[in-house]
Amino acid sequence: MTNRLIAIGDIHGCSAALRAILIAIDPRPDDTIITLGDYVDRGEDSRGVLDQLIELGHRTNLIPILGNHEEMMLQVIRGEQPHHAWIKFGGIETLESYGFTGNLDFLPPEHLAFLESLRAYHETEHHFFTHAAYDPQVALEDQSGDMLRWHSLRDSIPMPHVSGKQAIVGHTANADGEILDVGHLICIDTYCYGGRHLTALDVNERAVWQVTRDGYML
Repeated sequence: MTNRLIAIGDIHGCSAALRAILIAIDPRPDDTIITLGDYVDRGEDSRGVLDQLIELGHRTNLIPILGNHEEMMLQVIRGEQPHHAWIKFGGIETLESYGFTGNLDFLPPEHLAFLESLRAYHETEHHFFTHAAYDPQVALEDQSGDMLRWHSLRDSIPMPHVSGKQAIVGHTANADGEILDVGHLICIDTYCYGGRHLTALDVNERAVWQVTRDGYML
């Protein structure tokens, strides 16, 4: 039985969907699971999502990527940015999941440590993983944060990366709930928080798991 390489798209506080898709995947200790960012905001249980991811990291090789929503959240908590933009893009739901009472020191220490451990990207022999996109002519280690975490595929789909590797990304929600596959790039943000699906992809075998926001398998 080969070790699997599995990517999971944007979760956005949908803890029931994450729980269901992990049951379906049944992660093994030697698997590598790459979560593509945007664990928090918009959905109702960001705290529960982080609890599950932290637990997942104890039983398989979890590689969590930093999304733009985690970036906003951390900037507010650190006092680097005002809260307005984060609140506008779903921060209220995250704060409510933690029972926020006005103190920005609301995160449990293990949640803060998890968020501070998130990676900008991950690279394997044949693939690389980012939250949003990439500059096709720039080495991964030199990519800007804007490209990795904020660029929308609705604005433009980047050409194949200079490395020749296939990109697996999220961030740009596909409102029809379908995976976007253009060959050199696959986007698996299938709009879970908006009423569509949470998607996981076995990158090598091309097996796909999808669940609804409420945790029902498709």
